[in-house]
Amino acid sequence: MERKALTQLRKKHQLTQQELAKELGISTIYVRKIEKGDADPGRDTLVKYELFFNEDIKKLFPDIFYGSNEIDKEKQNDKEVI
Repeated sequence: MERKALTQLRKKHQLTQQELAKELGISTIYVRKIEKGDADPGRDTLVKYELFFNEDIKKLFPDIFYGSNEIDKEKQNDKEVI
């Protein structure tokens, strides 16, 4: 499952994967794998993302914290609010 929201947030901050990796103290390959959904970040890396972007990790990584049905419900709720 690709984490498009995470990629969009990085781009919103005008950062390349390499620049973000340097800021977080992790490898560029790891950033790429996290964004593609090929790797799940460990607790320390989750906290680094949360602090850097000042966003709740549950919003940054909903696939880790919620089942796919809960994610679909949350997306539907977001659409109804707009």
